[in-house]
Amino acid sequence: MNDDADQQHPAQANPGYASGQLAKALRTALTHQDPETRRRAQQRGQGWRAVLAGMADGRLTIGSRTPVKELPAWVTPEVLRGGFATGKPSAGGPLTAYEIETARRAGVPEDRQALFAYWLSEEGLGRLYALLDSTRYEVTVPEEAALLTVAWLGRAGETDAALELVEELMPFAGRLRFAPRPTDRPAPDSGAVHRRTVSEAVDTLIRRRPSRAVETQREALSVWQPFADELLAHWLETADDDGTVRVPAPDSRAREAWHERGAQLLVRYRALAKRHTYCTKHRDPKQNLAILRGALEETVAGRALDARRLGLLRHAVTAMVRRRGLPGSGPHTALRRAQAAQAALPSHHALAQLVLGRLAGLDQETGVAEVAPLLVPVSEPEARETGLPTGAAIPAAVRQPVEAALSAPLGTLVERGVVPSAEVLAELVPQLVAATSTQAYPDPALRALAAANHRAFSDRRSLLLLSLVRQVRAEELPWVRAVAGHARENDAVSAVALRQLGELAVQAFPGTILPNPLVRELSVLARQAELGAPLVEELAADIFMGAFTPKFLAAARIAAELLGGGSLYERYYAIDYQAIRNLAIAETGEALTRSYGARTSPGFAKLCLQRAGAASSGSRSGSVAANGKVIEQAQILTTHNLATLVHRVGIAPAAGWEDLARRCFVTVCRLTTRVHGNPRPLGTIKDVAYAWRQMLFHLSLCPPHEQTRTLAWLSEEVARHPGHVAGRLAPALTGLHQVAAGHWADEGAGRLLLGWSTDGHWLRPDPTSTDPGR
Repeated sequence: MNDDADQQHPAQANPGYASGQLAKALRTALTHQDPETRRRAQQRGQGWRAVLAGMADGRLTIGSRTPVKELPAWVTPEVLRGGFATGKPSAGGPLTAYEIETARRAGVPEDRQALFAYWLSEEGLGRLYALLDSTRYEVTVPEEAALLTVAWLGRAGETDAALELVEELMPFAGRLRFAPRPTDRPAPDSGAVHRRTVSEAVDTLIRRRPSRAVETQREALSVWQPFADELLAHWLETADDDGTVRVPAPDSRAREAWHERGAQLLVRYRALAKRHTYCTKHRDPKQNLAILRGALEETVAGRALDARRLGLLRHAVTAMVRRRGLPGSGPHTALRRAQAAQAALPSHHALAQLVLGRLAGLDQETGVAEVAPLLVPVSEPEARETGLPTGAAIPAAVRQPVEAALSAPLGTLVERGVVPSAEVLAELVPQLVAATSTQAYPDPALRALAAANHRAFSDRRSLLLLSLVRQVRAEELPWVRAVAGHARENDAVSAVALRQLGELAVQAFPGTILPNPLVRELSVLARQAELGAPLVEELAADIFMGAFTPKFLAAARIAAELLGGGSLYERYYAIDYQAIRNLAIAETGEALTRSYGARTSPGFAKLCLQRAGAASSGSRSGSVAANGKVIEQAQILTTHNLATLVHRVGIAPAAGWEDLARRCFVTVCRLTTRVHGNPRPLGTIKDVAYAWRQMLFHLSLCPPHEQTRTLAWLSEEVARHPGHVAGRLAPALTGLHQVAAGHWADEGAGRLLLGWSTDGHWLRPDPTSTDPGR
């Protein structure tokens, strides 16, 4: 299914990015110390070679929603970083183990064309029916749901629809896998999600190796310092009353035993050095232990110490006694006892091995309903079995992989910190959206199949697309279209789910814009809810072509309805929301412009361009920074989905808008801290400006007394951070207070805080430095 824009605009992305990625992959593959990292880099290099070769010979059109010649848009492509398709379909490649097993059990040749025919036989359809009813299958790419859909249609009496779907799949039957992998588990619980499976937690713990730094310190405390004490005590036996060390006379009968014990110490030293190889300071000739040992080697061998070596020996003995006291003295004994206790603490590696044993008996391919029993301190039976001390606590570094496997409602995972960012939240939302959106199907088997397809489709990587061409949607997949008529109205359920997820995202991460994967999932619910809630993605500045689709203007109009009439947000950014309303009315009554076949809003693009100052400031039109300024103005006018979520979806975070505004400012301060000393701070500055904008939006929804209270609190909060943070943010805070007093943000000492700049950002220099170049 091709898009009109795709047919009319065969433009292709520049291959320079792919060449750069290939060079980076090759460099890593040749120079990295870790073999696994080199292997992965080599695989990436092969992918980038395929990209460049395909672009050169015309098999690939990067920038198109059908980037691979002869493959329709619905085929899931293999996609590398940046949205570059390699030319390989994700459902292609060599036969999988379960495909080979199926072919052997069915007695058919081991190729996909024969397997496709088998699945359509009476025996094959019977197996598909059984999978449908049991839900014990796994769809890893959407194509694997196709033949199950054929089976469902046939069983439902939709023979014509089933045949039409088979006909559409047939040209690719020898190349793609259209059947799922059977599993021992039914469909996952829609009410609980997990970030990692038990198997993934196990893999993370297995990769944990003993820390060389920790083991070196442990060896120094438990082996070499006690041995140094023995050497020191041995030499102190020769000291005069004034503490001066003397070399014992070799013919002294009283010293023969001393020599003998010294020889035994040297034998022990060689054995220790052979067995304990982490700490090597004892080999350093400048270290006290090496000086004492070297002098003992010479003396036991019957060689006299020269003046220099004798001086070094006496200095080393004096320094060791002065620093820690005499061996066996009270202070020295207390110190060594404390160091021995520290050295006896179990290593993270040893505790990770213990937790691996606890995880071994669990289902490896799902999450864990309760992680607390897996993370309790070492029990007495475990101590007897492993040698670990009873009661030893599991450290955070070992706890984290297990906690990431917690299976619970999404809100619970956010509260426990298992979901640390909006990006991680976006990874987990598809399972919930799948459960909600597929409630439209009354039949349980079809509902489970649709949910599995949605989860797989959400893992489909976005393509690099030019000229406002949109990504493929799940509704375009032939097997989804084939059963679309069996869905009932689901708008109320979708609206509730959209509101709950929107509230969760905004309340959990108030200072972060919604990432594009999350926007796409929320958009699925928004379309089903029919709320007229346009959600917009963050556009890429490096491929921006100066146009916006009509939904950006629609979103700006919603923001005008919510924030127009003199809100703090409207005044700070000097927005004429009445003009936006008029523009939206005017363009609604006109035929919208098409850019390469895609509908655009020329009035909105012109407004953003003007607000960015591109027409008058002489900025480098077409540069990434110039594009970023235009895109940022679109985000300001639309509030980047916040107004839509509040005014159309109806989110109302329980914490309240004042709390969200304050948390946004904390994020602003935290991010500004990272600007200090950062040689490449522009990405961080952009995030600072985004968090600042989110703060202004939340603050604008507060009543006047809360706004006044929070504006006063900002100065108190910024004072809690390093001085350079307050210095950098002072112009922005001045500008905000000026707006609150009825003036413009960029008057006098005030500055408007934006993320993009073509002339060097004012937030970048260190305000505490006397060097104007910094």
